[in-house]
Amino acid sequence: MIVDYLRYTVPETAAADFEKAAAGHEIERAPGRYLVKVKGGAPFAGIEGFTPDGEPERYETTTPTLYEWAGGHEALVKLLTVFYGHVLEDPLLEPVFRSMDAHHAEHVATWLGEVLGGPAAYTSGHGGHAHMIGRHLGRGITEEQRRRWVTLLLDAADETGLPGDPEFRAAFAGYLEWGSRLAVVFSAPGAQPNLHEPVPHWDWPMPPWPPAPS
Repeated sequence: MIVDYLRYTVPETAAADFEKAAAGHEIERAPGRYLVKVKGGAPFAGIEGFTPDGEPERYETTTPTLYEWAGGHEALVKLLTVFYGHVLEDPLLEPVFRSMDAHHAEHVATWLGEVLGGPAAYTSGHGGHAHMIGRHLGRGITEEQRRRWVTLLLDAADETGLPGDPEFRAAFAGYLEWGSRLAVVFSAPGAQPNLHEPVPHWDWPMPPWPPAPS
């Protein structure tokens, strides 16, 4: 995989505008500076309204994304379909999810795919991070519900044959812990999260082992 890195110097007064314009791209932040990561080697027009610091730095890597390692969109749809089936049978979580629409599992699979390094389809077709946050506002998710949600999703990963190697599962479980804890924060009464944050991107804590077959 080819990856381009672009660096931007952005004054603090323009940071919110930059992050809004960069929605859908993987970015890393430092005071006054941003690093934008663009995968695939395709031509990149840059962040509208902002000029990068010099030419892109291009690298080539053979490490698959977590999305690729998991098996892509089809594997994630299977995972989420099984998971939400169990959710509707769980007395603690069923009241939270009983009104979800028939395509909920596929929508969440699209979100998870983008988070794990797949296509930015949730940003382009489902409203991005702002929409996901909006689905949690005011719901008052409890810690007990959060823990049950994580447990059932990890169980569904075993049930559907998601890769079980320690490196992938460490990354996968790490995201579930991080994301579910933010969901609790965002769902609390009076929460006012930043709606301009891009979809988060998750990566390996260490390279996969053994290497993926060529």
